[in-house]
Amino acid sequence: MATITEALAEVYASNPQDEVVLDTLELRHPAFIDDEGNPAPIRVVADHANLTATLESDAPLNASQTVTFIAMAFQFSLPSMEDGQAPQIDITLDDVSADIIGHLESAVTQTAQIECTHRRFLASNPAAGPQDGEPLTLYIASATANITQVTASATLTDIYNKAFPSRVYTPNDFPGLVR
Repeated sequence: MATITEALAEVYASNPQDEVVLDTLELRHPAFIDDEGNPAPIRVVADHANLTATLESDAPLNASQTVTFIAMAFQFSLPSMEDGQAPQIDITLDDVSADIIGHLESAVTQTAQIECTHRRFLASNPAAGPQDGEPLTLYIASATANITQVTASATLTDIYNKAFPSRVYTPNDFPGLVR
């Protein structure tokens, strides 16, 4: 289960006027590359100004490095709890750039899913890293885009790429399979 840092818990409990919790999203996909062929994740912050922050030590890209999150309006709604359905989160990015639309269009041509990581930073000390304890990673199940907005649905687990049954019986583990 994800935990939050003491600093974030204090902000949530006391609601100080001089402290702001900044929500960020990082979208990753093998097709998101820059002109030199390097991975180019989409990083956005729900704020009016860009955010320069340090990532966690086990981040999928740029671990422990300082990166820039671009200011962009976005929102997400928490999943409803219904029997027989996997939890789903709806994400909306407003006023998206042509670069983001281009990345998403290139991702459509590949079968790999888009990973989406949500992190929370304190505006007073973004160099301290995410305050989530363990940032939440989601997998985009579907997405639609128009000229200015991207709407996506994400699931909490990558159930589409999980092996079933989850345990694979191999001759190394079970020598009796080989005759």
